[in-house]
Amino acid sequence: MKKYLLPLTLIVIWASCMPYENDSSIEVDLNFSDKALQHIYSLQDKQQTDSLYKYLRHPTATYRYAACMAFASIQDSLALDSLALLTKDKVEKIRSAATYAIGQTRHSKGESILIKSFAQFDSLGQNQRFNASILEAIGKCGSEQQLENLATIRTYQETDTLLLEGQAWGIYRYALRQITSETGTKKMLDHLINPNIPQSVKYIASNYLARAKNIQIDSSEYTFDNYMLQENDPFLRMNLAIILGKTKTETSKKTLVNIFRTEPDYRVKCNIIRALKNYDYFSVRPLIYEALEDKNIHVATTAAQFLKSKGLEVDARDYALKAATESRWQIKALLYEAAMATLPFYATQTKSRLSSELWKRYGETNNNYEKAAILSAIGEFGWNYRRIYEKTFNADIPIIKTAGVGAITKILETPAFDKLFQGSRNRVRREISFYLREAILSKDPAMIALASGAVANPKNNYKRIWADSTFLMMAQENLSLPKEIETYNELQKAIDYIAGNDKVNLKKLDFNHPIDWALIEKLNERSRAIIATEKGSIILELFYKDSPGSVANFIQLANDGFYDGKVIHRVVPNFVVQGGCPRGDGYGGEDYSIRSELNSLKYDNEGYVGMASAGKDTEGTQWFITHSPTPHLDGRYTIFGKVVEGMTIVHELEIGDRIAKVVIK
Repeated sequence: MKKYLLPLTLIVIWASCMPYENDSSIEVDLNFSDKALQHIYSLQDKQQTDSLYKYLRHPTATYRYAACMAFASIQDSLALDSLALLTKDKVEKIRSAATYAIGQTRHSKGESILIKSFAQFDSLGQNQRFNASILEAIGKCGSEQQLENLATIRTYQETDTLLLEGQAWGIYRYALRQITSETGTKKMLDHLINPNIPQSVKYIASNYLARAKNIQIDSSEYTFDNYMLQENDPFLRMNLAIILGKTKTETSKKTLVNIFRTEPDYRVKCNIIRALKNYDYFSVRPLIYEALEDKNIHVATTAAQFLKSKGLEVDARDYALKAATESRWQIKALLYEAAMATLPFYATQTKSRLSSELWKRYGETNNNYEKAAILSAIGEFGWNYRRIYEKTFNADIPIIKTAGVGAITKILETPAFDKLFQGSRNRVRREISFYLREAILSKDPAMIALASGAVANPKNNYKRIWADSTFLMMAQENLSLPKEIETYNELQKAIDYIAGNDKVNLKKLDFNHPIDWALIEKLNERSRAIIATEKGSIILELFYKDSPGSVANFIQLANDGFYDGKVIHRVVPNFVVQGGCPRGDGYGGEDYSIRSELNSLKYDNEGYVGMASAGKDTEGTQWFITHSPTPHLDGRYTIFGKVVEGMTIVHELEIGDRIAKVVIK
């Protein structure tokens, strides 16, 4: 009996609603003309935690709040005891910031602190927001047992919106850690189908059910077909499409197919295509072929990607024929790649013919992004390895070199490598090793990073060939830090693999780029950034109070004309568009880095602007804009703005579209 005592006690604590002394007259005012406040953010930037601790106990509420959020970004578990004291603060916003920071540490010690902080006997509902923040934070650091406790709270009423949201966010955050339970899944299913549950809670539940891995959805107990037919919210509908696919029932398949043909929102259509991967290929092929003809480039791209990953040899000829007549280069390249990928390794004559068509197109186009896509397709036939090397390794265009190394590594890692090359396999593997060595010594950060990844892959068995990793360390020494930190760490993985080290010694960057407070002091709530593109203008609100370092960096780059003429180098349908890379391949930046500002904002809508990174505190010049809600990015990628006008333009952007200018008003 004793082993059940603690969990039961915790359920009682969470389900009951020690009162807190709230002082609503005390405000948190993030006014950055305040030099002390600037100093706190600079300490965060420099990660000088010893100096930050005193501000957690400062009599000024704003400073306590800012110090909490600083630790949320730094994520230092040594601060847990100090943060625990602030869960008793008189100011609710500070208490919530403290719980957020505790969750951000992802440390198991945070669990007990959060549970003890829960405001009991809250009969007037004054602490619901704070309690909700605790429930969510538990999801980031709690044990599996606490997931069960969280999921079995049944005392929250349908009108307790904040508490229901906190419970749902907590279960969702567990799922992002790959921790799920039948109880948690059932709670989310119940939330979703209950018509009286607030829409905001349904949204969280639908995200959980769409993203959580290895969960079972009982289609006999929960039917979502009619729900999706009646639901008007596109954000719920796009999640419902994925959920329907997970049921794998014929009824759900028919519902998805029927909805696709009348669906006005391209994002829902993209998710329907992805959901159909759960079904027999031949039964959904007609719809996928239909989707290839969709006028929306994102829908057609998603359909072509479906064929690349799920297509079959029997239709390879169809893919090639469709590719030959397709006018949109993105779809054309993907269809060729689908044809090449689905053909067996022994279909060398057909692959040679398709390769010839691709090489011809490669020579005709002036679009470097199309060339890169063609190289990816060509990489599906291993015997192209030498020509890819000859065409790309000495190219002047970064994206071409990057795509060339990517195609070479794809060939190296194909499961049919030995069968394809047969008696020549050892010679070819060694020859490719020379190419990779050349790439690593090239001083090109993208080539080095991709080649290092191939070296560090145990399946390629390069440990014996490269027993001496001296040249890897030489290449590492020649890199420019902090600019090329991503490449540095990819090399480190290769070095540690060759050396037989179990733990990779990834490098963390030192502080190197102070915040320009003069720029921040000029801003107010009406300040805007205008991104002028070939297709129209996108207007951003800048969250300078939440992410001053990122906003100041963006403004400085815009004022310097850095973004003028840059391209949108990455587009993932119904996810993000990304820009700001001077190389145009995602491996570029300036000679500095800025810190991650992991505030408590959520990617809970379309149009959020976040900083792209290669890991925490490696941000620089690249940013992205979301097509739709992406809450799995919360607390991991800095949010520094939101689109307030021009979202239609964001949805129309394609790879290679050019930014004319970014203007700050």
